[in-house]
Amino acid sequence: MPLAKQTQRVIRVITTTNNYQQMKSLTTSAFLVLALAGHWTNLSAQKKKILVDVGHSQKFYSDPADMISSELVPTERLKYMTDELTKNGAAHHAVIGYLKTSITPDALSQCDLLFIHTPSMKYSADECTAIRQYVEKGGALFVVIEQDYWATLEQVNANDIVTPFGITFKSNSPDASSGGHSVPGKVTKKKYSIPFHGARIVEGGTPFAYSNASDANPFGVYVATKGGGKVIAMGEGMVSLYMTSWQGVTNYQCSGFMDEVVGWLLD
Repeated sequence: MPLAKQTQRVIRVITTTNNYQQMKSLTTSAFLVLALAGHWTNLSAQKKKILVDVGHSQKFYSDPADMISSELVPTERLKYMTDELTKNGAAHHAVIGYLKTSITPDALSQCDLLFIHTPSMKYSADECTAIRQYVEKGGALFVVIEQDYWATLEQVNANDIVTPFGITFKSNSPDASSGGHSVPGKVTKKKYSIPFHGARIVEGGTPFAYSNASDANPFGVYVATKGGGKVIAMGEGMVSLYMTSWQGVTNYQCSGFMDEVVGWLLD
């Protein structure tokens, strides 16, 4: 083979080899970038946490791992409602934890949403301050204070927690009707049929949950703070206990309602 042709062939081989190596390097880099992106996406997706307060003599919620069974909440019922809350959390990339001790700034620093449901004892001044500061800095709070049958406002100082955000738990609702609903808006995007069978009036914020009989006494309100925090306060706890039927009504949309509530609070 003439020298000129041999030289041309060598040049083509070298060029092809260099192109291949460049393509291989680019491909490896691209896979590395995608892998890192997926890794960080998974980390961010899994980092949200809902912390359920079970350290204040809650009437209904407890850590299912403790297998606490009562006449009011048998083990199977507790498992059902905590499983439903877990599903709602998972839909928004959040896991569930249970707080059995005092609510402290350190404990709140580990969560994105504090869930308080029907306690029956007082919160200390330090706990109220910790919750207020947590929300002011962008944390989320879901709090249910039922009617006096379960605990009075003298027994549970819930207003020490929510009044800094313009919300007040009031007396029992005079509305004795059955059945309630949410209204389409920022929290729930559509109207949901939810339980209402005796509730506490909640004032302040933006109302979004009412009895079917009247809009006069809302039992669910929300607030978004300037610092990015969010609060939902409810005076009726059945929807967040996932009670889809009661007193002849069998179509309550508890999971759908709670999915949007949890989603708004965690967004």
